[in-house]
Amino acid sequence: MARTLSKFGFPAALLGAIALVTLPLPAGADTMTKQTATTTSKRVNVRGTIESVTDNSIVVKTREGPDATVTLSDGWVVGGVAKASINDIKQGDFVGITNVPKSEGVSSAVEVVIFPAALKGTGEGDRPWDLKPNSSMTNATVADAVKDVDGRTLTVVYHGTEKKITVPDGTPIVTLAQASKADLKPGATVFISAERGNGDSLSTKRIVVGTNGVVPPM
Repeated sequence: MARTLSKFGFPAALLGAIALVTLPLPAGADTMTKQTATTTSKRVNVRGTIESVTDNSIVVKTREGPDATVTLSDGWVVGGVAKASINDIKQGDFVGITNVPKSEGVSSAVEVVIFPAALKGTGEGDRPWDLKPNSSMTNATVADAVKDVDGRTLTVVYHGTEKKITVPDGTPIVTLAQASKADLKPGATVFISAERGNGDSLSTKRIVVGTNGVVPPM
């Protein structure tokens, strides 16, 4: 049976489960853990629209075209996203930003997720991401937010490293939001972080679904 994000006062453990949809392994994960994960399973990001859903599985029409059937593991959770804006990002906030190189020393945001304070530091780092070619997922704390002639620019810090990321007008910016199993309807847009097992089977404990016209951008 699915659990639901509460609208206010999100439990930290449940927030962590949903947030890990977009957060890769922390930089401190040891080599043995990484090798074991690579050997036994592979994380696969499934993006698309729901074809059908049962108590045990969900079928998604992927953005690449084929259908993907994902088994829902025991204790699976569902959450959503809510629209936010550049003005909601404040110094000290923890964010996840998909970005691509723009110029020397500066990247351009593809999408931004603003995480609640309870998740600050989770999965901190900068790693390859598969939303767009040559894109990275940067999970970091906002050190400064300024506007310049090129648009909005965030200076973020992770593990003592600074990175400047511009956020062009029209870039999707979201926060985590409430959702429930009832929101998993045919045609709804979802983002699923799945594990590939033996025989290319897929399973997940986490689904992010679009609600109220806001779709998961990650």
